[in-house]
Amino acid sequence: MSADDTASPTPPPPTPDAPPATAPAATPDLTPELAEALRRAAATPNLVVACDYDGTLAPFTDDPTRAHPAPGAIATLARLAELPRTTVALLSGRNRAALAEVSGATAPVVLVGSHGSEWEGGFDAPFDDDDNALLARLHTELGEIAQSTAGAHVESKPTAAVLHVRPVEDLAARERATAQAMAGPATLDGVFVTQGKNVVEIAVREASKGAAIERLVEQAGAEVAIFIGDDVTDERGFARLRPQDVGIKVGEGETAAGHRVADIPAVVRLLGTLADLRG
Repeated sequence: MSADDTASPTPPPPTPDAPPATAPAATPDLTPELAEALRRAAATPNLVVACDYDGTLAPFTDDPTRAHPAPGAIATLARLAELPRTTVALLSGRNRAALAEVSGATAPVVLVGSHGSEWEGGFDAPFDDDDNALLARLHTELGEIAQSTAGAHVESKPTAAVLHVRPVEDLAARERATAQAMAGPATLDGVFVTQGKNVVEIAVREASKGAAIERLVEQAGAEVAIFIGDDVTDERGFARLRPQDVGIKVGEGETAAGHRVADIPAVVRLLGTLADLRG
């Protein structure tokens, strides 16, 4: 019998190695650059994850009280927040009580309202008589604009009055109401104006999502922060991120964020991927 006759059969070629445990799950939502940014963020000792709410985790509605979170959104945030050395925050323009009610989010998720100025302990400084008088004037003047514009309404916040024109069916009337707000009460001394998607918010206290993110980072000692948002109001947050941080814009439009995903379901999947990586 020849040597060839006694040789063992040639073994099959090896199967490709399984991906390492830290590799992001395959998903069409993640560009290679975003996948790498998430992998790096997940590996950092102390991490902050901050998300806008409306347009990021919940669809816009004509009635803000019915803007419920997308399926799985809050459960995925809670899963992230329960991980060690991971601070997770909802950072919204809504007042904090309204944010808690509509989102259903509870501790350990941190709720920050009024564009970053309203925390669990309230506001940094109490209102004085001048603040109250100015806020009352804003409500009056924006209310007059809303009364003359079918479908518009004014929302009351602890530090601001907000003109909502999303329900206005007449686009010309919507634009006219917005222009009246910007040319009138938005020009008063001592106010701070935030113009978003079909809203004009005029506050008597300055607020910045960027400052709120910095506060979260300082409190957590976080090496990396991730901020996800969709609106022009979120650009103040993106603009204050550090080079190692990760800014993610939801949807179309110019942005200072370094990354982008298409829509709200993509955000939920991204957060799930991050939780898998960090867990």
